[in-house]
Amino acid sequence: MGPLSRRAFALAALTSLVTAPGAVALPGAGAPVRRPRGTTEMRGVWVATVANRDWPSQPGLPADEQCRELIAHLDRAVRDRLNTVILQVRPTADALWPSPYEPWSEFLAGTQGRDPGWDPLGTAVREAHARGLELHAWCNPYRIALDTDLDRLAPTHPAREHPDWVVAYGGKLYYNPGLPQVRAFVRRAMLDAVAKYPVDAVHFDDYFYPYPVAGQTFDDDEAYDRYGGDFGSRAVWRRDNINKLVQEMAAGIRRVRPGTRFGISPFGVWRNASTDPRGSDTQAGVQTYDDLCADTRRWVREHWIDYIVPQLYWNIGFAAADYAKLVDWWAAVAKGTRTRLYIGEALYKAGAAGQPSAWQDPVELSRHLTLAARRPQVRGHVFFAAKDVAADPIGAMARVVADHYERSAKPPR
Repeated sequence: MGPLSRRAFALAALTSLVTAPGAVALPGAGAPVRRPRGTTEMRGVWVATVANRDWPSQPGLPADEQCRELIAHLDRAVRDRLNTVILQVRPTADALWPSPYEPWSEFLAGTQGRDPGWDPLGTAVREAHARGLELHAWCNPYRIALDTDLDRLAPTHPAREHPDWVVAYGGKLYYNPGLPQVRAFVRRAMLDAVAKYPVDAVHFDDYFYPYPVAGQTFDDDEAYDRYGGDFGSRAVWRRDNINKLVQEMAAGIRRVRPGTRFGISPFGVWRNASTDPRGSDTQAGVQTYDDLCADTRRWVREHWIDYIVPQLYWNIGFAAADYAKLVDWWAAVAKGTRTRLYIGEALYKAGAAGQPSAWQDPVELSRHLTLAARRPQVRGHVFFAAKDVAADPIGAMARVVADHYERSAKPPR
């Protein structure tokens, strides 16, 4: 997620595809479909901290100014009748709370490991709950750094203490998901937040094995030689590594704080139907099952997670990955399961230069909610991201609020 992640990869995933046509008309598009009064639905917003995408506006601000900016995002969520804030609290193997496992995030004080002088996660939970908002703690499991220089990390950073855990790939550093000790460590580090704070959920984004980079290989040969012998291929072994993280994290959350939920927001295409008949009618350049080794469909069908928020960051009628077709596909996957389905919405594309004509229309996003409301499995939406909710350059968010959020709603439990 963020300008170096969500935005880039949502576009990069379709680089091999044709340019999309504009949005198609929906029956009744002029009369938004609203859920019956008294129902619950997810109305969420992501607050990305990586590279100071949404918050804080820049590193090194005084603690009181950081706090004011955070509270402004919470207040904005309330004004737009949202009910959930998904705050990125572990963006690059660091922490936005006093963690015994990982250093303070550089996106706070400007230097990794430097105490920012306050407790952002603790404050966010308290202030969100005071406003009737849920607070979901968003963690990136494996990303360590946005460059490949280990020496830039804090001296006590676990990656410097255990360089054998680290893989450089695509100009970034990652923990190796194939090492059991890595899986145990990242789980412990994330569960520390659950133990300390009454967060309503733990939230993973779309990064498991990294998005593919042309001409580069993720070097996990040694780990595969040591641990992959019982698997038919490296791909099967890698998927098992991620499956274990998801299952063990879910069990840990239930053990540490019963009632806290676990959700994941993957890239929107599990597999194309041309690859797998169970897949979606898409031609995406990235498939989570194959490229990120994340079997997101299985996690839903077997209820390993409490909710899923596929990032459906394309317009209605987009030839390579049609929002309408993907909503139908995900609704069919979620049908009959106990996993809640919410839809990730690309608010950041509304009015953005270089986007298809559909995204220049302030009504496009409202059409998404109108369409999704006809699928009972869709229980709400999450918008990327907080800075765009606040700026709303062409009024797309304002149109969503006017058309669909006339009254407040409680998030599903």
